[in-house]
Amino acid sequence: MHRRSSTASVPERHDPYAALRIRDFRLLMLGSFVSHLGWQMLVVAVGWEIYLRTRSPFALGIVGLVEVLPVMLLALPAGHAADRFDRRRVVLLCQILLGGSSLGLALLSAGRGPLALVYPCLVLLGAGMAFSSPASSALMADIVPEQHFANAASWDSSIGQLSSMLGPALGGLLIALRHSAVDVYVLNAFAAGIFAFLLALIRAKPSARAVEAATLNSLLAGIGFLRRSPVLLAALTLDLFAVFLGGAVTLMPIFALDILKVGATGLGILQAAPSVGAVLMALVQTRLPPWRRAGRALLVAVACFGLATIIFGLSRSFVLSLVALAVLGTCDNVSVIIRHTLLLTRVPNEMRGRIAAVNDVFIGGSNELGGFESGLAATLFGPILAVVSGGVGTVLVVLLVALVWPELRKLGRLDETQAGTVADGAAAVVEPASA
Repeated sequence: MHRRSSTASVPERHDPYAALRIRDFRLLMLGSFVSHLGWQMLVVAVGWEIYLRTRSPFALGIVGLVEVLPVMLLALPAGHAADRFDRRRVVLLCQILLGGSSLGLALLSAGRGPLALVYPCLVLLGAGMAFSSPASSALMADIVPEQHFANAASWDSSIGQLSSMLGPALGGLLIALRHSAVDVYVLNAFAAGIFAFLLALIRAKPSARAVEAATLNSLLAGIGFLRRSPVLLAALTLDLFAVFLGGAVTLMPIFALDILKVGATGLGILQAAPSVGAVLMALVQTRLPPWRRAGRALLVAVACFGLATIIFGLSRSFVLSLVALAVLGTCDNVSVIIRHTLLLTRVPNEMRGRIAAVNDVFIGGSNELGGFESGLAATLFGPILAVVSGGVGTVLVVLLVALVWPELRKLGRLDETQAGTVADGAAAVVEPASA
């Protein structure tokens, strides 16, 4: 009793750079930054080239659908691979696949190849991301001590959002200067190679691994775990529908070219705007202790995400659109960090790959399916109504999730989950898994 009271009277000092003091984490973050920077440039290039050649919002939606199919189909085996095999090697092999697919896009762009061959390259890119994402997410837990998970999640978000901020602007600028997307595709392949080299330098510590074969039960174990974890399930469901409905990013080329009339450079700036707000928020969160009421913060953030989407859809001012997108990114970052920290603190290591894969289906899949939905809605009802209705739907989803899962409203400090003082249905699962 005396020991507990003395500890409470002298709280541990928060170190905002705790995760960055770890060599392997720095290598992972540098590689992730370079790779994500190239990926964001590629996203701009693909959207620009497809819309320029087709002038069809439906074609933009098809891009999202083609990229999400591998994520949906390969998520379960990808998650199992991340739990069964060396996560570092899984990510490394995926970077090789991503680099090769990007070079294929470069060749097709240079030769004005048929769009029918562009989509298979996008499928390969989606397959690479399907295996890379859960392995990379789980690899962080092999590198960073548990007490620094929240700090690592904040830095990971900061670095990812920084690349999201710079990548679209650089991609749009390069396209505007070269009048071609070829150089962007080549640079993305080069970025994948850099990440592969940095991964080879990482010395991840040994950790618990899944030993069961890839049976149907082992593949579905992540879904079963989430069913017994109401807070995790609520957080993922909230982001699934928010991302699915808030499809402003997919329709950005239409707003840049036809509504705001700001061209390729303006498109890059618009797509970078959400990351400006996200980077600022992420950097602030690295210097602050975890949220005291994380559940309420998550609900408010996603609701504000929906409101910012509505403002963007109604705006005819380039400046107001930038502000709305920056606010959107700020709110999204709060959601990302809370969700990522929950995935690290409430999941045993031998399950992290499969849970991360399910998260990719919930979030990444809804991102691309949301792009398809936005393209279809814009074709039927126009881009403005498509974006505004998506923002309204996001706010309604927040209200519904808050009612269905009261556990999320009651969620307190995220660091308390590490100490086991905040329990949900996952607590009963973690102990047997590590036994």
